[in-house]
Amino acid sequence: MSGRLQILVSSVNKDVHELPVKMNIETDAVIVNQIIGRDGSSRDEVFEVDGKKIRAFERLEKGVGLSRNTALAGADSELIHFGDDDIVYDRGYSDKIEKEFDAHPDADIILFNVKAQEGRETYWNEDFAPVTWKNYGRYPAYAIAARREKLVESGVKYSLLFGGGAPYMNGEDSLFLHDCLKAGLKLFRTPVALGYEESGESTWFKGYTDKFFFDRGVLYAFLYGKYARILGLRYLIKNRKEMCREKGLLKSFMLLLSGIGEGNRLRKT
Repeated sequence: MSGRLQILVSSVNKDVHELPVKMNIETDAVIVNQIIGRDGSSRDEVFEVDGKKIRAFERLEKGVGLSRNTALAGADSELIHFGDDDIVYDRGYSDKIEKEFDAHPDADIILFNVKAQEGRETYWNEDFAPVTWKNYGRYPAYAIAARREKLVESGVKYSLLFGGGAPYMNGEDSLFLHDCLKAGLKLFRTPVALGYEESGESTWFKGYTDKFFFDRGVLYAFLYGKYARILGLRYLIKNRKEMCREKGLLKSFMLLLSGIGEGNRLRKT
């Protein structure tokens, strides 16, 4: 182990030697770069950038959940933080993460602020407080830092069903935190900020298509079980002016119900 903190970076078709500089990584890191749609080969590499150890895994595979699990399996530090290749870290982020965990020894996972690009904001923490079943669903992976041993001991891993490169659209981060809570890990949020997300196009959102509503139903089956239908309907009613403008509330709900049915079947396998 060469440091208290490692950044676990999931990337696609990037130069693993350029990423640590581009992202302003000042700690050790594990980078999993998936090679998709171009020539390449799987390889493992270890190198240094400004005295920091970088472990790079290039893989001929796709799926963000698989990428994050590979990065976690390759980590050996006390603390880890999940990152994406479009995150740029502030100077001193490592001290901020370490100080928060030192100040809160009962925290297994802490969700930090990272400024999202305009229009994609899902959260911004204003205080330090527990994260519970009522408020876990808003956080992206790049908010998540954890005590590595606690996370590994819990057995929680990223689902291979959801997220970029997976069969179903986004939701992998919510499901991951759902499983962390279910495993008994103690989650907290903090107003401490670590950096920002660069501007770019979404890798998964292509509009409110049939697949959007169906995949949302699959996710809700995993997140909410027998309450998936009522919570799914509430979600659609709350967002009907934007989401259901084209298809209408009824058709959108029927698509979501179909997804819930598939999700329930998957949960039983």
